[in-house]
Amino acid sequence: MPVTLSVDVMSGDHGLSVTVPAALSCLQEDPDLQIVLVGDQPQIEAELRKQKAGPDSRRSIRHTTETVAMDESPSKVLRSKKDSSMRVAIDLVHEGQAQAMVSAGNTGALMATAKFVLKTLPGIDRPAIVSAIPSVNGYVHMLDLGANAECTSEQLFQFAVMGSALITAMQGNAHPKVALLNIGSEEIKGNDIIRGAATMLQASSLNYIGFIEGDGIFLSEVDLVVCDGFVGNVALKTGEGVAKMIRQFLKEEFSASILHKMAAVAAMPALKALSKRIDPRYYNGATLLGLNGTVVKSHGSADVVGFANAIRVGIREVKENVPHRISALLGEALKTSVDVRAA
Repeated sequence: MPVTLSVDVMSGDHGLSVTVPAALSCLQEDPDLQIVLVGDQPQIEAELRKQKAGPDSRRSIRHTTETVAMDESPSKVLRSKKDSSMRVAIDLVHEGQAQAMVSAGNTGALMATAKFVLKTLPGIDRPAIVSAIPSVNGYVHMLDLGANAECTSEQLFQFAVMGSALITAMQGNAHPKVALLNIGSEEIKGNDIIRGAATMLQASSLNYIGFIEGDGIFLSEVDLVVCDGFVGNVALKTGEGVAKMIRQFLKEEFSASILHKMAAVAAMPALKALSKRIDPRYYNGATLLGLNGTVVKSHGSADVVGFANAIRVGIREVKENVPHRISALLGEALKTSVDVRAA
């Protein structure tokens, strides 16, 4: 199935030196892929020459004159940066010239612009960022990871509906296990917003299993963890930091002495497998779920491997027609939400 993505190549901490090579890598591995590189054309062409990339009919450039800084306010970007690489990449999805866009840029600006241009699905107040996170059972999906610092009970319920629908669409899991992230597993724990969301989920058709604590993200047998974006982003960055710390500790210990170095040689296959399992680059690529279109957010500090994985997330969601399938699955659960609020 042919897939066309627009890539905000000016985005991220490393910009073109990461986004362009990642796009080229994905073009090499997927013959059905077409990519529009959105950004400053002279800089893009210079990077393509640096990468020794020859002509390719599946690759095009859309020139823009503006970029979005990581610290710019979303309202300013939305109001005054209409020719930014981020805005134009989203516009291409809205116009049907691309089926998904990928950016490593300012999360707040990306969410505000995507919501303004693409609009949300019926019954959804705000898009939420969802991604897979490694766990003892393979991986778990979690949202929100930073788009919405504060949420109502109804919005947390909507996040649970969207996440469940995504897992059903992508994995064929008809009844994914849903949990709310809380400061304790007891029903009395948490604030009014968390407990309100729990009440709505208990009355819904979703497979809600209750509260879990922070360690449950990685250790519990759940498919979806729901929380607000402030808590989710802190939890995500904490997990990434722990993974880096473990790799650093292993490196230090296995280089501490000749015996340790010999042990490292024997353990190398297992160490490489472990490193890949906890490497956040292989889980990079979070979707702004709930939009009338596919928007994928890469970590700002992603390298070529990480950004390429974000592009792959966009490709897969287009091929699975995720927004349409989510919309088709929303009706019953959202009807339950209305019924509960009315009661």
